[in-house]
Amino acid sequence: MTLFRNLILALTALTLASCGGGSKAVVDGDMALGAPEGAKVTVVEYASPTCPHCALWQEETWPAFKAAYVDTNKVRYVFRELPTPPADVAAAGFLLARCAGPDKYFDVIHAIMKSQDEWATANPRDSLIRIAGENGMDEAAFTRCVTDPAGISALETRVKAATDAGVINTPSFFVNGNRVTAMGGAGATMSDLTPVIEAELAK
Repeated sequence: MTLFRNLILALTALTLASCGGGSKAVVDGDMALGAPEGAKVTVVEYASPTCPHCALWQEETWPAFKAAYVDTNKVRYVFRELPTPPADVAAAGFLLARCAGPDKYFDVIHAIMKSQDEWATANPRDSLIRIAGENGMDEAAFTRCVTDPAGISALETRVKAATDAGVINTPSFFVNGNRVTAMGGAGATMSDLTPVIEAELAK
């Protein structure tokens, strides 16, 4: 945990007073799928691999959202990193996903989300090492990855960008910079997202 001390301190310092919007603008380190940069509609999700609600959104809503808007290149889907407790595990997960490479980033994030149930009976680090192995990294490579000062510093910069945007909850969704309010705990559903996206596409 001490590896991510500054990052964790920054997260715990967040207050509701910082609550605000999001941004359609490109942020350094954005991971994206679907339409290219400059697309008419950009959907931004702030999420964490240790967030149960994010995992639930991934399971329940992502397949339909991906099929309707990402695979068809109707929107640019941007994933932004905001670690949630246990923040050290989330930070390690984000670092691992980055080290796996752009082509495997989302596969790693989704695998970590799916592994959350394992943590009730197993050490999360064991799950991360297993996922690293499935993506071509041995334990030594994993350790180098999650202890790399440059990687940790870059993650801290991305988290600061998220908090500076006023985002304090995961998952949080923005369509062209406008927050999409969700009624349920699992994040914005297709019923929440579709009308907003279609209205932007129609402009």
